[in-house]
Amino acid sequence: MRAWFACSGAELLARDPADTVRRLASAQQARGFSGTPDQEMAWQAQLRALQAAVAACGGAAWTVALEFDLLRLEKRIDAVLLTDRAILCLEFKTAAPTNAALAEAEDYALDLRDFHAGSRDHAIVPVLVAGTGGWAPPVQPWLLPKHPTDPLVCGAEALAGLIRWVQATLPASALPIDGAAWLEAPYRPVPTIVEAATMLYARNGVAEIAAARADAANLTRTARAIARHIEAARAAAARTVIFVTGIPGAGKTLCGLNAVFGPARVDGAAFLTGNAPLVAVLRAALARDAVARGECDRAEAERRTQAALQNVHRFLEDCAIDPARLPPERLIVFDEAQRAWDQAKSLTGTQNKRSRLTMSEPAHTLEIMGRRAGWSVVVALIGNGQEINTGEAGLAEWGRVVAANSRWRAAAAPRALAATDPVQRLAEGTPAWLEIDADLDLVVPMRSVRETAGAAWVNALLDGETAEARRIAEAAPALPYLVTRDLAALRAGLRGFARGQRRAGLVRAAGARRLRAEGLGAEVPTKEVPDWFLRRWPDIRASDALETAATEYACQGLELDVVGLAWGGDFVRGRAGWSARGFVGDKWQIAAKDADFIRNTYRVLLTRARYETVIWVPRGSPAEDPFHDRTRSAAEMDAIADYLLACGARPLDAAALPRPAPPAQAGLFAGP
Repeated sequence: MRAWFACSGAELLARDPADTVRRLASAQQARGFSGTPDQEMAWQAQLRALQAAVAACGGAAWTVALEFDLLRLEKRIDAVLLTDRAILCLEFKTAAPTNAALAEAEDYALDLRDFHAGSRDHAIVPVLVAGTGGWAPPVQPWLLPKHPTDPLVCGAEALAGLIRWVQATLPASALPIDGAAWLEAPYRPVPTIVEAATMLYARNGVAEIAAARADAANLTRTARAIARHIEAARAAAARTVIFVTGIPGAGKTLCGLNAVFGPARVDGAAFLTGNAPLVAVLRAALARDAVARGECDRAEAERRTQAALQNVHRFLEDCAIDPARLPPERLIVFDEAQRAWDQAKSLTGTQNKRSRLTMSEPAHTLEIMGRRAGWSVVVALIGNGQEINTGEAGLAEWGRVVAANSRWRAAAAPRALAATDPVQRLAEGTPAWLEIDADLDLVVPMRSVRETAGAAWVNALLDGETAEARRIAEAAPALPYLVTRDLAALRAGLRGFARGQRRAGLVRAAGARRLRAEGLGAEVPTKEVPDWFLRRWPDIRASDALETAATEYACQGLELDVVGLAWGGDFVRGRAGWSARGFVGDKWQIAAKDADFIRNTYRVLLTRARYETVIWVPRGSPAEDPFHDRTRSAAEMDAIADYLLACGARPLDAAALPRPAPPAQAGLFAGP
């Protein structure tokens, strides 16, 4: 049971509060948390308020759960009160209410709605019990059935009045809440990649942070398959490449992080990625978490995270300088391995730095990891359909270098052999060096919390399959894609959807150069990407300030709760279908060679959200305008918007938007 203590309303009234506090303190100690006198005093005050409210409302038959654990948030709801009509999530504060406290209370309710099976069919009411003030009903009408409702606020002495109002306002439930069943109902959170990394780093397993749906077995099965192949390589002193394939948002990065940080981790393991923003964000998040948990000081935390999370290009170059150098790792996870550099890219490096590599990155990886005697494992995470740059070797290069080195073998799912593009096929046929393991393929999208059809809809949209996209949308009425032509409406929509502590942000393609003229030209500076993903408003560097947009390079591998996608002129819709373009000088030019990369850029951007994606298609410049800008054709933008709507995206209706909660309810407090 997730609650530290639970009982009926009648038992709560009959119990000595001191005994209940002792039980809570014992549960706290059993979970490894240290208690304080302040905490015990807070529990005593909460119990007094709850007993008075339950007694005044005749709630003897209700259920009370105290300190209900929420793993995804790594927090606990102070109290959950299950009446015959609602689930009340109670957050107690001794001070006056703040916006942060309101968001925290609402986030608890949202977490129950999304991840707790026993809460999904019931009214959920977040309540902030703060200070000693009174209670007044909301000034604006309660929008019912809203799930959860906006947070309600009262003082401790007015809790009974608030509960009576909720009971009188809510209709009788057709499905009564069974307290015992609710307490035992599954709670399976879908964490963000940052949340998952910090929990794994603190030694929680992937099974503990599986998805909220019945398809959680897909993620767990793949994690177990990776562990199985690692153990087989270790037992046989063998060298193995484990290819993990899957659709966007299916949990590949999570499985890779689990191999490095999870409970079955081995000494000498590192997560390598060429995605510099992902490295920067995860390093910052893990270091902050380690310091907050008191594990070590900041300098030591940063040293540890730098060893565990590395830039793959720097790892390969450092080891390639000295052919006699043994890598400290026996297990590496190569993130987005299909994006490893081919030999030509390895020889030229980047615009800012010339590379020391002489072979393709897959070839260097196997040579370096093969230097040590005994076993070595490379877990190669393959993001199908996410190749966004030239010089990427693809899966075929990995197959070539494994086949050329008899000391190495590989394991992969059938998907690795089935790609239509030969560059993304591991091999032709089934070679002797390859073991087929269907468990190494992740086929269920996990990023989207409430709707699994998003990835298929995006594929149909980008492939020009209008009828198929429409069919998917009609079969999934909760498909979370909306369209607006107004930038102000986009920002208002993002703020409305980002309830509680959910994070919103703007994204755009790096090639969408003419968005500058539309009012959204600012990109997130590279050095500020960790601040963009980890800080919160009112810090203007945070994503939810909605001032700067992350490109595909800054956000690939990461995610936001709510995304605002600004569609640019680099990918436009005409009679012949999609056209990919690059901006050169003062005009657009067809970019036929880069068409797949640009298409995949929008695939990445369209799959960054855990909840809603609001697509802003600028109105562009009308042809009849005397100052017509031919680089921002209104006709081209209209065609894109019409196509998105034809595929089943919904128009962003301002009247239907969630209403951001007010900072505080007017006339609420009689006390200080």
